[in-house]
Amino acid sequence: MILYGAPMPAPNPRRVRIFLAEKGIDLPETPVNMMKREHKSEEHKARNSLGQVPTLELDDGTCISETVSICRYFEAVQPEPPLFGTTPVEQALVDMWIRRIEFTVMTPVGMYWRHAHPRTAALLTQYKDFGESNAATYKGAQKWLDRELDGKAFVAGDRYSMADICLQSTVDFAEWIGLPLEPEFANLKAWHERVSARPSAAA
Repeated sequence: MILYGAPMPAPNPRRVRIFLAEKGIDLPETPVNMMKREHKSEEHKARNSLGQVPTLELDDGTCISETVSICRYFEAVQPEPPLFGTTPVEQALVDMWIRRIEFTVMTPVGMYWRHAHPRTAALLTQYKDFGESNAATYKGAQKWLDRELDGKAFVAGDRYSMADICLQSTVDFAEWIGLPLEPEFANLKAWHERVSARPSAAA
């Protein structure tokens, strides 16, 4: 199988790399040069019609895109250690948190990146006032997360999970584009220190 992705700071390919590192699965990433727009090439769009990474191509030619879907495939292939929960309740909570993170945290970070960052200015029409307004929205998301993490080691409970990977990759990407974690949110900062200390964080 072939895993198509891109290096840091791209957050979505990094999710899969962190997941594989946690699983102990050795699958080298085949880089797609996003600066050269290789992800929009006809060759890559034959694998992923949206022209995005990561994309996993299986030995039979089946292509799986979307980070959570790719990681669910590997979870089914190699259940240990579990990163999507084991009981019905744990699995539901991990799914709940993944969705919350994607909508509540990733959305403002993505909108800031698209509409307020100089690196994307040449790629699309920017609405800078809207883009910059997302910095405050992201800070509000941090405040909410800080409350939710009170007394918890990880996002979905006591065990590191895919929900943590989603948040970790988003927070680190936000830092790279100029949206740092606010020091006043001690629970969120402590969580970030815990996940950043894991060997998989280097993926």
